[in-house]
Amino acid sequence: MFIGGGFGVGLTVADLVVPSQLEEWERPARLSEVLPVSSRTPAEKALELGRLARLEAMIAAYRVDLVASLAGDRPAVFDPQPGTPGAAATADVMLPEGVSEFFADELAQVLNCSRSAASVLIDQAVTLVGKLPGTWAALADGRLDWPRARAIAHELGWKARSTDPLVIAAVEAAVLPTAMELSVRQLTAVVRRELTARDAAAAEVRRRDAEAAADVTVRPACDGMAELVARMPQPLAAAVRDTLTTHARAAKAAGDDRPLGVLRVGVLADLTLRPWDEDRDPVSAQLTITAPLDALRPTRTPARAAPLDLLSPPGPDTAGAGAVLVRPGSVPAPTAVVGGQPITAGHVRELLIQLDAVCPGGLQAPTGGSLTVAITDPDGTLRATASRRELESIARRGCLTHDQPPGRKRRRRRQPHEGEDAAESAGSVDLAESVDGALGGAPPGACDCPVLDRPPPFDRYEPTPAQRRWVQTRDRTCRHPGCSNRAGWADLDHVESYACGGPTACENLCCLCRRHHRLKTHARGWRYEMTADGVLTVTTPSGVTRTTRPPGHSPSDRDPADRRPADRHPDHRPADPTRSRLPVTGARVLTAPPGPPPPAPDPAEDPPPF
Repeated sequence: MFIGGGFGVGLTVADLVVPSQLEEWERPARLSEVLPVSSRTPAEKALELGRLARLEAMIAAYRVDLVASLAGDRPAVFDPQPGTPGAAATADVMLPEGVSEFFADELAQVLNCSRSAASVLIDQAVTLVGKLPGTWAALADGRLDWPRARAIAHELGWKARSTDPLVIAAVEAAVLPTAMELSVRQLTAVVRRELTARDAAAAEVRRRDAEAAADVTVRPACDGMAELVARMPQPLAAAVRDTLTTHARAAKAAGDDRPLGVLRVGVLADLTLRPWDEDRDPVSAQLTITAPLDALRPTRTPARAAPLDLLSPPGPDTAGAGAVLVRPGSVPAPTAVVGGQPITAGHVRELLIQLDAVCPGGLQAPTGGSLTVAITDPDGTLRATASRRELESIARRGCLTHDQPPGRKRRRRRQPHEGEDAAESAGSVDLAESVDGALGGAPPGACDCPVLDRPPPFDRYEPTPAQRRWVQTRDRTCRHPGCSNRAGWADLDHVESYACGGPTACENLCCLCRRHHRLKTHARGWRYEMTADGVLTVTTPSGVTRTTRPPGHSPSDRDPADRRPADRHPDHRPADPTRSRLPVTGARVLTAPPGPPPPAPDPAEDPPPF
């Protein structure tokens, strides 16, 4: 109704919010949508797979052509020359002549692969384009697939570098016509046979080179296992395995019912570690405990720490005491939003309570090793590191402003000596004064004053021991993208050069292995940048950018609730506590140095499972 008694129609226009469907259509069309697979007959599907194999071969030829051309754009003339600062200690045997030693690192970032894979691809590309034009042409035309072209290039690449190019061409001409009729293994054997027939000295050279490359390496495997790989001459490998088998069969005959493979591993560990030798240095460990700050409740001060089952599911009795020290992979539920909250004396005392609850006597450093406690923010950003002794000293001392008894003068903190950890000098105050301060007046730790944080900057080039411990704990490995060399073997590098004004501060230091330290310092066109929380960005000379985060660090804009562990199934049962025991050698097989091996058993008398 309108003024004056009339009637009319009123129209209200409201914005209709319709969920956008554009995101679903912004992605590129999939080949299975453009070329529907279900509409093809079996014969057409097989024909299409053959076409794909030819296309993959053509793409592989194009890829190696690009890699070989890019290698030519990275000459070795700009690398540190032998005898000059920054030069490589040893030459890379797989590096093509005239190519920069740092090109493999750049290609690894471009392809987002390991440096080893990039080095192999460089050798294959330079070999195919430069030494095997017929093989490359067959690959580019789709007449030869990539696995077989790669096998030919592997046998005639850097391992045959000393062979006459005419011999290489003759071998290629002999094997290429029938390459697609052979399996990859058969083709490899044919190439070796043809090469040996035309150059008998080549086999001996390759054998000596292979012996010079002998080594023992460790490869990670799943389910807490690893592979110890020993590359050695074949007769030596056979003798080693036969010795392990002989001792393992003797242990089985003596009543050990474990599988023969497990006994072989035990014999290998005993013969290597020699647990009966009391003169050798004991095996120890560097133990690091990560304690999220949001799992420490400084107001909780129980009279006595209760026993803690680290392997039980969280519940009312373990939610507080077990929030810090839980099984690897689980994340304790936050008790509060920290967001830069200072580490107070109450936090330190709560942490010590939880360390004492782990086992009788409290969690201590292993014999001959060390115990480092790393305190982190909820997003995984490292805040501080300390030893147990330093934590105990801080807990006794408390806040130097509020935890001191009335009428007692606060003792000045002395400056650290040259090479001394600043935290150790901070903990060198009078213990009687510290205890009195912790017991007098208000309840200790009631204030919010920080008592522990990252080591302060230092006005010199060499980092302090406290900075070194903090950065190594944060990084754990070399921070160059794709590198996993341990931080204990790495250098502490100034991301912004010290000579250019970069401070010796934790936010400007990162772990780089010696190779990538050399790359950052001497290779042209590389750029490194790091944020205050340790996020490192590396840009290659070709403009490719990769980012690495410290282990355990998550983006700061992530909702902390997203990191809470999912509710366990109601039928979940606690894990077997014995599974947490990780002895160095497991159950012993050899209790004393082995004597002469017993004679091998008669195969006819060997019962199953053999």
